[in-house]
Amino acid sequence: MRCARVLAAVAVFAGAVVARAEMTSGPQVGERVGAFTVTKVAGNAADGIADGQHLCYRCKTGGKPVVMIFARSADEKLAKLLKKVEEEVAEHEDDKMMSFVNMIGADAESLKKAAADFVAKHDLKRIAFVVPDDVQHGPPDFKIAPDADVTVICYRDGKVQANHAFPKDGLTDDTIKAVVSASCALVE
Repeated sequence: MRCARVLAAVAVFAGAVVARAEMTSGPQVGERVGAFTVTKVAGNAADGIADGQHLCYRCKTGGKPVVMIFARSADEKLAKLLKKVEEEVAEHEDDKMMSFVNMIGADAESLKKAAADFVAKHDLKRIAFVVPDDVQHGPPDFKIAPDADVTVICYRDGKVQANHAFPKDGLTDDTIKAVVSASCALVE
């Protein structure tokens, strides 16, 4: 199984690489992921939620294994990460793995447009893009760090199993492998 190979390869060097590049942002391992409201913008047409719908997407995920991402910029590094996450979601469809990206920043309308354009440009099919009501930093009780460009929270049954946060330009091939390893661990 591909996850087992990824886990083995990453285990050798990920600890040192990830520790150097990461920061503290969002709910930490062992904490619960609370409810918050968002507007779905694009992606994952199979989730049964229409673009433009206002809801608690976290609530929609229930007890499923989820890779939840908060992103301040939609760049090529994020696209590379999301392509890998999308592969994992496809591979673990039987486990009902899901993923969604919360775009955060200064202006909800520009974030919605950027998210829709990003999904179309990168042909993302299995990852939903949403904009939280608390658009600037995400839900206040999540404590998304203002200097975290990308925060990845892997959870199952509402409980955080892994957390990775990166400053601008902090996503590298090695840190992406560590995130993929954490998503694999949700279903191993």
